[in-house]
Formats: sequence, structure tokens, C-alpha cells
Amino acid sequence: MPEEPRPGPEIDTSMPHSARVWDYWLGGKDNYPVDREAGDAVLRLLPGIAASAKHDRAFLGRAVRFLVANGIRQFLDLGTGLPTVDNTHEVAQRVAPSSRIVYVDNDPLVLAHARALLTSTSEGTCDYIEADIRDTDAVLSVAAQTLDFDRPIGLMLLGVLNHILDDTEAQRIVADLLRKLPPGSYLVISHTCDATTEELDGEAMRRAVAEVMERGGTPICARSPEQIERLFAGTQLLDPGVVSCSRWRPDHSPWTDPEVPHFSGVGLLPASDS
Repeated sequence: MPEEPRPGPEIDTSMPHSARVWDYWLGGKDNYPVDREAGDAVLRLLPGIAASAKHDRAFLGRAVRFLVANGIRQFLDLGTGLPTVDNTHEVAQRVAPSSRIVYVDNDPLVLAHARALLTSTSEGTCDYIEADIRDTDAVLSVAAQTLDFDRPIGLMLLGVLNHILDDTEAQRIVADLLRKLPPGSYLVISHTCDATTEELDGEAMRRAVAEVMERGGTPICARSPEQIERLFAGTQLLDPGVVSCSRWRPDHSPWTDPEVPHFSGVGLLPASDS
């Protein structure tokens, strides 16, 4: 049996935690029995959810490389999650070592791991903010100590807006953040999705969300592709739009991999008309 991670004084191991469940699906070690039980319960309803988590991580890599190729050297990553392979700064700094990244999370476990494991290149910078993404003023104020808000920024919201249950609130958070970013910035979102297609069972996703909520885990919701697309208001949504993260500009044919119930997209913040 692998040794369990030792919980610190602020870490509650009596309830499942979304970041630790995600870590479990990705094959990590920073999770506890309660997280594995919740993760297995979801797997019984959505057998492909672990593969979906891996596709979501691969999407992060492709999106960051795309942004770097288009001149982005600064990233604001909200909802960091537990460190795993190919985190935002690792992907960016592999190509552009001077890239600057600010990670934001409101979980002490996540931030403790991030500070210990997410180390920058000597040419670049990594910083960490403990804040709730609802408090956009606090996030932006502290991020401005590391990032230059006069230059384009890649705003990363991967697997975090699905924890904002109210649609209006989720849209408000994105809009508040975008208002402070200069033209040429990019918005990257991935989100659990309850679409029903030939490959996806939206009802199974809704049952899985209910299972997590009933177990007392981190509140979570799934949204339709149309609801996710509305989160990109104010940006130019790039091709192929909001799609399964396995099919957002993959390195091979977009139809090789199956659809997964995490949808994603990338939007460009255009210059103002005024």
C-alpha cells in the first residue's frame, strides 16, 4: 500500500476535495481514501472521467503553447489545482524561459504544494496568491505586483468556473478580470459539460455532479456548451470554438480522440473600438 500523504492542520480529510479527486484521476499521490471513494463513485457513473482529466491537462499544454507562439509571456492561472506534470509555467517556460506566471487558489493545501513544487526558471517568475476568484479586485491587485497589466496576459480558468454555481456570478467574474486586461490578451477556459451527443451522456454527468454534492465535496456544476460559450463574452472566440477539450486544436486529427465531458475554448481580447 502506498503511504498516505500526511495532512496538515488546515487540511480536512473527512470530506472529498475536488483538487485531490482530480489528482487521483490523474494518477497522483496527494489524495486520501475519502477522495478515492468519491472519485470511484463518479467513475461508476462516468467511466471515462479519468481519461477526460488527462485530456483536460493535455489541452492546457496545447493552449499555453499556442499563447506563447502568439507572443504571450505572462499568465494569470486561477484555480491552480494540485501540481502535476506540465503545469502552466513549465509549458510556457520550456519555450520562453522568461515567462512570468501567477497562480491563484483559495486552498491552503494547493498553495503549500505549489510553493514547494512549482519553481520557476531563473529567467522567469512564479508567484502564488491565496484568494477566492470571486474577489477579483484582490486577485488583480496582488497579481499586478508580478505581472505588467500594460502588456498582454493569458488568463487561465481551467476547471474552476464549474465551482461557481450561479451563471451570472461566473460571467461577472470573467468580465471583471477581462476589464483589467489589455488588448491582445487571451482567455482560456475549460469546464465540465453536460452536453448529450453521440459520444456523451449529459444525464450521467448530471448524476455524477449530484453524487459529488451529496458526498459533501466541493460544490460543482456542469454547463452546456452554449452556457460555456457565454463566458467568452467580450472576446473573439477562436476556432474551433467551444468543443470537447480533446478536440481543441489537437496535435493530430480532431476526430481521432473521443469527445470527453470537459469542454474548452480560447478567446482573444480585441482592441477597443473607441
